[in-house]
Amino acid sequence: MYASKVHSNVSVDDKPIHGKSFIRFESIIFKRPAEVAAKQNEMQQSTGLVEAIIVEVKNRDKIGGAYLNSNAICCTPVLASDGSCKVGEVIIRQDPDNPGWPKRIQTPFEGKSEEAKMSLQTVEINRTGMYYLYFMYCDPQLKGTIMSGRTVWRNPDGYLPGKMTPFMPFYGFMSLAYLILGLVWFLRFVQHWKDVIQLHYHITVVIGLGMCEMALWYFEYANFNVTGSRPLGITLWAVTFSAFKKTLSRLLLLVVSMGFGVVRPTLGVVTFKVLLLGMIYFVASEALELVENLGNINDFSGKARVFLVLPVALLDSCFILWIFSSLSKTLEKLQARRSMGKLELYRKFTNALAVSVLVSVAWIGYELYFNASDPLSELWRRAWIIQAFWAVLAYILLVVICVLWSPSHNPTRYSYSEVEDIEEESISLTSSGVKVPGELMERKSAIITDHVFDVIEEDKRE
Repeated sequence: MYASKVHSNVSVDDKPIHGKSFIRFESIIFKRPAEVAAKQNEMQQSTGLVEAIIVEVKNRDKIGGAYLNSNAICCTPVLASDGSCKVGEVIIRQDPDNPGWPKRIQTPFEGKSEEAKMSLQTVEINRTGMYYLYFMYCDPQLKGTIMSGRTVWRNPDGYLPGKMTPFMPFYGFMSLAYLILGLVWFLRFVQHWKDVIQLHYHITVVIGLGMCEMALWYFEYANFNVTGSRPLGITLWAVTFSAFKKTLSRLLLLVVSMGFGVVRPTLGVVTFKVLLLGMIYFVASEALELVENLGNINDFSGKARVFLVLPVALLDSCFILWIFSSLSKTLEKLQARRSMGKLELYRKFTNALAVSVLVSVAWIGYELYFNASDPLSELWRRAWIIQAFWAVLAYILLVVICVLWSPSHNPTRYSYSEVEDIEEESISLTSSGVKVPGELMERKSAIITDHVFDVIEEDKRE
């Protein structure tokens, strides 16, 4: 949480709350077992104690009796003999640099009552840090106590947790970046609409999905920041668009690597395998996104995350292997055809893709190091960069594809040409000593003649 920007004597329970950071306890009720309550004395004011303790992560060692040379969490008669703690309470050592912290809020059970209601409490946060909230009791008879209610955590600028706060401006920036890319691409698309190929439509769809994805995530975080709860509808749409866009982005890289529209007019028998891999990836990615964004705001258990992350990681590996394998075959074909323009185009694309993979591997290594060195999320203000990197990398790769395959008045520089296909077939036949049929030669001559006349007519028009 970030520290309050406004400090005053006015209670944070009063309006306005803008600029203040606080934790509020609302309708917190503790219910102990009925048989435990029945054993208590009706006239006794306190027959059990539950404590809410708020502590900054870096001061977690101030909870418990470590400074008293004891591993105890609760104060015992022996430890209380020197007056350093009270019997039946959690041992807390105050922070000299922040008086009153760690914060302790006590809620006692009265007489034979089964329930104890915590009074409305609001704790203002005046120092930036990662805070933990514990509900603790030292009386063993309170074992089985159930708690209900809610706590409200608010940062100075809204209800977004501090770890998630940077994402709102980030997604706003990325929405603007996709909008600019979309406008530039649309202008090129309209300017050369007669010369566009099928691949251009695929690129357009990916750009459109990216714009929708970033805009939905921005509105989702903005709504969360204002209301304090995640809007289910917007979150579902954002998650679905995110999974769909990731899938199409990977399929786009794959079909481009296969030379779709450049060295082959269709994917042929491979189409089914490509679509199947895409469908499996979409389901796996959607499941991971749903659990991460529709579950609790807190990080869910490591086992559950590994269970969902592993399929996505394995499928990403399949995409990478297939992409580079296809690129190798495409480069070989272009080299055999001596299509120097297209060969240079694919070499640039291969270099860009290779650099992105190397950067990704390095970043994964950094991510593993970051998580291992920060088990308690003390570096929460930098954690958002880990996730943001992948969105930026995907955008950069999309920009590279848009630049390399930009619509132009000369689509033959990157589009599939039947003339090249026939020339390659003729070369392979003649090099093996096979006589080329007259029909094939006539077809080749006719296509070349038509192509020459088209170029002459185009020059005349210009």
